[in-house]
This record gives sequence, structure tokens and C-alpha cells, in this order.
Amino acid sequence: MRKRVVSVLAASAAFISVMATTTGASAEPNPPGCPKGYFCAYSGPNQTGTLVLKTAGNWTGGVAFQSAFNNGYALPGADHVDMTYDWQGLQETVCLHYNPGPGQYKGNAAPGNALVKVVWRGEC
Repeated sequence: MRKRVVSVLAASAAFISVMATTTGASAEPNPPGCPKGYFCAYSGPNQTGTLVLKTAGNWTGGVAFQSAFNNGYALPGADHVDMTYDWQGLQETVCLHYNPGPGQYKGNAAPGNALVKVVWRGEC
């Protein structure tokens, strides 16, 4: 059981940099290839590298990523995103607000993470 707890903590730490990203009061410009209304994931940190996922709806699959950005619209019941990622077989779900916040709307993931599910939802 202790080994499982340590593994879960490690998986959480693999995406902690998302939660450490600061946000401002005004909307951030659209990241490359990610127009307003979309959730996007990139192969590099800070929305760099290749755009590996762009979706305006729910999505399930498996794609390696190192950063994510919720560029959705303010829409009650459907402006936040639950993104589920997999790190070495352990899955974690993080809720991202839409750009510009007031909550987290973007972040970085450690190499080796795979995005496996995106679900649009209401408040986190």
C-alpha cells in the first residue's frame, strides 16, 4: 500500500507544474494553433513544440504531451476541462479553468506523461 501511495504522489508531482503556473486578470493571447473555444496540448513545455491535440469537445485517446491550455469560452456548465493524464500506468485528473482564470487554465507536464481524456464541464 505504501508503494502505491508513493506512486500516486509521484504521478501527482508529474503534473504539479500546472498548478504552479501563475495567471493574470486579463486573457492571455491564444497559444499557437489554439483558437478561442478549444482545449489544446503541446509536445513541448509552455505551449511550444507541436500541437498534439486540439479539441472543442470531449476526447479520449492517448497522446504524449508536455503542456496544456484551456482556451474555452465562459459558458456555464461547459467552460472548464477535466483532463486525465497517465504517468507510468497511474492516472490523475486535473480540472482547468478557461483562459484567463481566475483559476488555473494552463500548465506543464513532466516528460513521459500521456493525455488520455478531456471532458468539458462546469466549475471545478
